[in-house]
Amino acid sequence: MKPISILGSTGSIGCNTLQVIEHLGDFRVVAMAAGRNILKFAEQIARFQPELVSCQDAASADQLKLEIGRIGGRIPQIEVGDDGLVSVATHPDSETAVSAIVGAVGLVPTLRAIEAGKRVAIANKETLVIAGELMTAAAARSGAEILPVDSEHNAIHQCLRGEDPTEVKRLILTASGGPFRTKTREEIEDATRDEALNHPNWKMGDKITIDSATLMNKGLEVIEARWLFGFDADQISVIVHPQSVVHSMVEMIDGSIIAQMGVTDMKHAIQYALTYPSRQQNCTPPLDLATLSRLDFEEPDLDRFPCLGLAYSALRTGGTMPAVLNGANEIAVQAFLDGNIRLSEIAAINRAVMDEHEARPADSLEAILETDTWARSRAIMKLSKTVAAN
Repeated sequence: MKPISILGSTGSIGCNTLQVIEHLGDFRVVAMAAGRNILKFAEQIARFQPELVSCQDAASADQLKLEIGRIGGRIPQIEVGDDGLVSVATHPDSETAVSAIVGAVGLVPTLRAIEAGKRVAIANKETLVIAGELMTAAAARSGAEILPVDSEHNAIHQCLRGEDPTEVKRLILTASGGPFRTKTREEIEDATRDEALNHPNWKMGDKITIDSATLMNKGLEVIEARWLFGFDADQISVIVHPQSVVHSMVEMIDGSIIAQMGVTDMKHAIQYALTYPSRQQNCTPPLDLATLSRLDFEEPDLDRFPCLGLAYSALRTGGTMPAVLNGANEIAVQAFLDGNIRLSEIAAINRAVMDEHEARPADSLEAILETDTWARSRAIMKLSKTVAAN
């Protein structure tokens, strides 16, 4: 049995990972971490019986003990907070760490797992966005593997298997276009929370769904692709593909385009990352090509979706600028979810914070964490002014 640890076990990726593990039958969950969903976490612990778990704080730990006892499970070692996340990520018995926590909170535990030489199946794109240079350098030193779980990067990884990188012209990340692909700029500005969370193809957490609605998610993926695959901004393109059947593509210098296609189910990408370099029978249904009536592709509209352009700008500037974009965006997205700003104001806050930042090298954890704190603070200030103006 292959030992594995999971950061973010109660989220969408975490739950799908546990389904894949049950399907494969040859993994043993030794450590798990979750946030506030204590009821689901207790059920997972009772089912998979990890040795170590971590939750948000002491109050959550007390509630977790009660819930595990209520359903008759064995209570494992429980840790809390940031230290608990690191303990789960670096569990000495674990060979693979699944990084599925949303946001910058996953940075330190994911970095520690890489430094410990673990295979890291990464769905937490924010960590590579804000600290890609640090992560890849740590992997080079420790020998750790970083395997992408995001469907787009997972597709690129599959397309690049066996290919000479010098023969690659560009990476092409596909985007569904989200719920506002055909909406006008005015309709997007007045979009409600429920409308923004109504993704046409994927069922995801609230934060990533809002990022998909603004195309910020695709922008973050552009930055992530730079660090996962070593290509610069001019070699990474985004194309809107509303059917979400082609998960991404690679264009070669001779004009050939290699595409990875599949059903819209994250379990495929998760299993690929867990079993690489081998492939095994999947628990997802096959793609029925006969039922595909059409595959559409279109250029993204940066006027209606300015967050994508901001991401390219952050990547080209480099250094700490991507960390600034990510930190500001996390604050702005939560403000929209809380009903405090309009959807279009997310990009405005992001741009304003970026305009105030002078990028510096992102070559240490301290520099990145300081930048993240600064960006969030500035975003909160911008948010207060925006709310007052509204």
